[in-house]
Amino acid sequence: MIEARHLRVLRAVATTGSFSAAGRLLGCTQPAVSQQMKALEASVGTPLLIRTGREMRLTQAGEALVRHASGILAGLTAAEEEVAAIAGLRAGRVRLVSFPSGSSTLVPTALAALRAAHPGTRVSLEEAEPPRSVELLREGDCDLALAFRYEGAAVAEEWDDLVVRPLLTDRLVALVPERHRLARAEAVAIGELAQEPWIAGCPRCRGQLIEVCEGAGFTPRIDFATDDYPAVVGLVGAGLGVAVLPQLAVESVRPRGVRTVRLEPAVRREIVALTLPDLAQVPAVSATLEQLARTARTAGRA
Repeated sequence: MIEARHLRVLRAVATTGSFSAAGRLLGCTQPAVSQQMKALEASVGTPLLIRTGREMRLTQAGEALVRHASGILAGLTAAEEEVAAIAGLRAGRVRLVSFPSGSSTLVPTALAALRAAHPGTRVSLEEAEPPRSVELLREGDCDLALAFRYEGAAVAEEWDDLVVRPLLTDRLVALVPERHRLARAEAVAIGELAQEPWIAGCPRCRGQLIEVCEGAGFTPRIDFATDDYPAVVGLVGAGLGVAVLPQLAVESVRPRGVRTVRLEPAVRREIVALTLPDLAQVPAVSATLEQLARTARTAGRA
């Protein structure tokens, strides 16, 4: 195996013409240069230098190796500088996947702060709901995933192989038209909405809605289903039904013509950032995790 330090010695010998001069150039002794040259010749299995009295010249193999050495050493130097930049957060890339209400609330503030602190770190963002976002992480298609899980859900999340960073607890609220009989209520039990037509959200939220309603003794009549939170709010505002949304989702839109009412007993979901154990050690990923957690604390939800 050819070592970079041996290539540096060979290049110095070729440049200066002697072991002594090469030693002075490299800041080491003449015997040290001689030893490293012997080690390099042993590695390649052929002489690289011809010694004639005080003169020293390269063999054909030596000339070929010196010709390649400059490019090899330049590439190694560039690689070392790039790795050092990434380690020092002067560079780096993070591929982030988030569910929509996280993308419009937590993510912008966190990424703006990250860019201000580490302008060389680039973050790309794609949207996906869990469990798809978690699948993307495990498949290597992202470095960091914002996800959520509902408290007391019938199907527990399997995240044992991941680094889980809790960010905040997001409470679900009921949405009713502003002229609804419960619009002025401080809190409502979900059973009080049993006879209402429902507007359901994303498939996962839809499943949670059905689970909560069935726990209260009824099956919701879902007239409309949409992944688009503004559409949910618009349908409720038009008087076409009621809905239950996470508070974070409500904050991501401008609710017009609707009232939000606290659900009792409380239904909550935990918002987390997920990554793989090895990725958690990458400085850019770690810095993004920290900034997301700081943003959640600042918002007073952590």
